[in-house]
Amino acid sequence: QVRLVESGGGLVQAGGSLRLSCAASGRTFSRYAMAWFRQAPGKEREFVAVVRVVSSSDDSVSYADSVKGRFTISRDNAKNTMNLQMNSLKPEDTAVYYCASGGYGARIVREYDYWGQGTQVTVSS
Repeated sequence: QVRLVESGGGLVQAGGSLRLSCAASGRTFSRYAMAWFRQAPGKEREFVAVVRVVSSSDDSVSYADSVKGRFTISRDNAKNTMNLQMNSLKPEDTAVYYCASGGYGARIVREYDYWGQGTQVTVSS
């Protein structure tokens, strides 16, 4: 059974930092792109960051413009884990954050076939 489990969410003041983690099992995740999406109440789920598989030793990383320069995505293929380091957090970053696994690392929701349950990130002003 394929499972993705997020952790590390919480409440933080604006300007603070959080580190999210995604633990994966049931799949050889090193062969697939892995991404972070987020969804605020009443809004569509939106792309945050992705790490794509380029080769066995090189991955391609990209970010949404809204988080570029503040967030850093990384993965540990040996442990089937993925992280999102979030710095300089803003109230507009408040959302449920989801990790996802897909084939090619697109920026759209429908191209990912496995999702975690999400972890809440709340940034207060």
